[in-house]
This record gives sequence, structure tokens and C-alpha cells, in this order.
Amino acid sequence: MKLAVHCANLSWPGGPEKLGSTLADVARTADQGGVSTLTMMDHWFQMETLGGPPEPMLEGYTSLGFLAGQTSDLDLGLLVTGVTYRHPGLLAKIVTTLDVLSGGRAFLGIGAAWYEREHDGLGVPFPATSERFQRLEEALRIVKQMWSDDDGAFEGTHYRLAETVCVPKPIQQPGPPILIGGSGERKTLRLVAQYADACNLFGFEPGEMKRKIEVLDRHCADVGRDPAEVRRTALAGGDPFEDVDAFYGRMEAYATLGIDQVWLMPPAEDPVGYVSRLCDEVLPRLRELG
Repeated sequence: MKLAVHCANLSWPGGPEKLGSTLADVARTADQGGVSTLTMMDHWFQMETLGGPPEPMLEGYTSLGFLAGQTSDLDLGLLVTGVTYRHPGLLAKIVTTLDVLSGGRAFLGIGAAWYEREHDGLGVPFPATSERFQRLEEALRIVKQMWSDDDGAFEGTHYRLAETVCVPKPIQQPGPPILIGGSGERKTLRLVAQYADACNLFGFEPGEMKRKIEVLDRHCADVGRDPAEVRRTALAGGDPFEDVDAFYGRMEAYATLGIDQVWLMPPAEDPVGYVSRLCDEVLPRLRELG
């Protein structure tokens, strides 16, 4: 099982003046320690569960571009970008640029978006849920077309592109992997089955996780896709250092279900030290699973 690090809480020691150097240290520690993937959030405001808008939040793709120059092996992406945040044609170009400049280490994490407050706060339209999912499906089709040899027009209900030109093409072919975040059984997991290379599920108890994966497998069957083509990843759902036996019991159950990568989130107090400890103590045990 692979380990990924997700930088969600950025209320780090030293304030804004130290954010850049601390983020670089977190990424380099993860990169050199064998972590497979590092992700940022894609928010403009910090979430209420981590203190809300008064707490710091960095723009996601700017941060990933910075980290591409600080690392050599980590896969880089957002967990996950909301479809409402960027026009899909521009999003495809942004992820392509990250892939080219990182030497082929980008992936596109995407979802339907949910944080209405930041949209209202910055004046960004926030359509109803049904429309956001319609836009998500069109965005997935646009990205795939831009990463193909078809640079013609795209005509959708919500997006119309006269030319889907994307030069240079991504280093990864046929394009950076697409990961869809979320666990909704009727819409999200259907889109995973139809369009994605990977899913990212919440840190459910193993029984509920098994049920979600069974739903995904049924959607794959419905669209004529081999479920083995879709990587299953998850948030780890707990701090490994608080209850070691419970954490590794959950991870073993996840591995049995075919989950091959889990994310852990460094706390604010000492993110560099926490990632270093993950590399030294947790990663070797995860590698034994699966």
C-alpha cells in the first residue's frame, strides 16, 4: 500500500512568512522519504472544520507549481479541484503545464465542489447540485478531448469550446491520471466508472467501504469496464500514532478490499516532523500490505 500526504491545515508555525519554506520542507521530506503523492486542497477559504476563512489557505495549482520545483519523484495534484473553480479548458491547460514542468508527475483530482461560502464570498457562481454534476461530466469529456488528438470543437450544455488545442501535450499519455473524489453512489461513483483512472473515498469503516466498492464495481459492469482498471484510494481515517492497532487493522482491511493508497494529513503543530515520522514508522508497515 502506498502513502500519500495531504496538506489541508496550513496554520503552521511562523505565519505567512514561513509558509513557503515549511511547505517546501514538507514536500522534500515526503519526496526523500518514499511518499508516493503529495496533494493540496483546492479552496480559496479554509474550511470551517479547520478554523474557517480566518485561517490560511493557498491557491492550489500555484502551490503545486512551486512544489514541482522542490521535488523529483512525488506525484502532485489537488484533492480535489472543484469543477466550478476553473473553466475546464483552462483546467486541462493548467494540469498539462504542471505535468510538463514536473516531468510527468501531475494528476487531475476533480469533484463537483461543495463549499458554497467561498463561492459567495468571492463572487463565483455556485449552481445547484444537479447542474454541478452535469458540469463535472462535461469537464471530464473536455479534458479527455484536449489530451487526445482531437483539437476540434466541443459543444455541451454548459461549455462550448471552438478549439480544444493543448500544446504541448502532457508528458504522460494519454494524459495525466484522472481521480474523482467523493463517495456518492448514484452520480459520483458512476462518473468514476465511466471516466476516471482512480477514485478517492472517505475513510469509512471497512464494512461501509466494502459496500461503496461494490457499488463502484456495479457501475463499471454497467458501462462495460473492467473494475480492475480503476485504482481505489482513500483517506486513511485516523491518526496512526493515536491508536496503532486500530489504524493498522483498518489499513489491512482496506488493502483486502483493493485499496492501494491512503492519505494522511499532517497536523499544524509540526508538519515536517510528522511527515518524517510517517516515512520512518508508518510507510514501512503500509508497504507490507496489499
